[in-house]
Amino acid sequence: MSIADKGIMRKLPSIHYFIGVAGLALMFFPLTWPLKLPQEFWVKQILIYLVWAGLFYANFFYFTPKLLYRHKIGFFVILVIFTLFAVVFFSNWVDSLLGLPQAMEKLFSSIGHKPSNKDDHTGNYINIITAMVVYGISTVISLSKKMQTDQLAFQVTEREKIISELSFLKAQINPHFFFNTLHTIYALADSNTGTAKDAIYTLSHMMRYVIYDTKNDLTNLNNEIKFAEDYITLMKLRLAGDVQIIFEKQANMKNYDVAPMLLLPFIENAFKHGISTLHPSYVYIDISQSEQTTIIEIKNSVFEKRKHLEESNGIGIVNTKRRLDLLYPGKYTLNAENNITTKEYTVTLTLDFK
Repeated sequence: MSIADKGIMRKLPSIHYFIGVAGLALMFFPLTWPLKLPQEFWVKQILIYLVWAGLFYANFFYFTPKLLYRHKIGFFVILVIFTLFAVVFFSNWVDSLLGLPQAMEKLFSSIGHKPSNKDDHTGNYINIITAMVVYGISTVISLSKKMQTDQLAFQVTEREKIISELSFLKAQINPHFFFNTLHTIYALADSNTGTAKDAIYTLSHMMRYVIYDTKNDLTNLNNEIKFAEDYITLMKLRLAGDVQIIFEKQANMKNYDVAPMLLLPFIENAFKHGISTLHPSYVYIDISQSEQTTIIEIKNSVFEKRKHLEESNGIGIVNTKRRLDLLYPGKYTLNAENNITTKEYTVTLTLDFK
């Protein structure tokens, strides 16, 4: 049984309990009549109640799933019609077996009620209508269960996709970044051992965050920002003096829970396409909050034509947008603008935590 089915089955006992109580209430409703009904009447009431219960569950667990779910509507209709006739036949057979018509006629005669000589098929009509109601209720509940099961299964599948994509993201952090950082640290080891030690310490913190802290589905915003700051710190070791890196963040921000590794693709993309070894260049990063929204704005210089939201490393911005669609449906906006006049590329991500 799937996770979705287990979730639905936990809800079924309350539904079945309610239907069972309602059925018993209808079965014993004649107790409110100002008559002492014969024993034969109550025997039939119990038998008919068992028939309705059997019909309800047969349709719930077998007829509807095996026929309606598989679009075998013709077979389902034929089965319903056959069942209606079977119920009428069974009811009349029980009446004959128990002698119920004679017992009821004797009861009404004792209170001065003269029975009609005409054949009365009211009981048959009541049985047909009741059977149709039982079928209808059972079918509606069964179809509702299927819709809920399908919805839960879809949610479980989407959840598994999110986890898979996050694992892929963690595995695909640009290996060239770590290789180049280690190469830079190696070059600093002889000339500036203090800076090299700081770089190794920063890199170890980043590795710890990637390996351990992102095992959970969520991390907090402060941790995510600290990871971005460490990334920028290491990138600065490899940059020339004419490259301007500006990182600003609002003071006293609310520490919301966010998906881990959400900022890195945007920041890495800015460094990849916004830095030049031949021309002055810059990367500007600003993180701020307004009421219950967090705004991440990243700007970088542009030196060549680029695709809208171009891929950066193995996972890239396109797949990050996919994660946003899954994690924050209807609660985020992502805007990208490539200004040819100012030669500036801007990405603005707004997360709504309402």
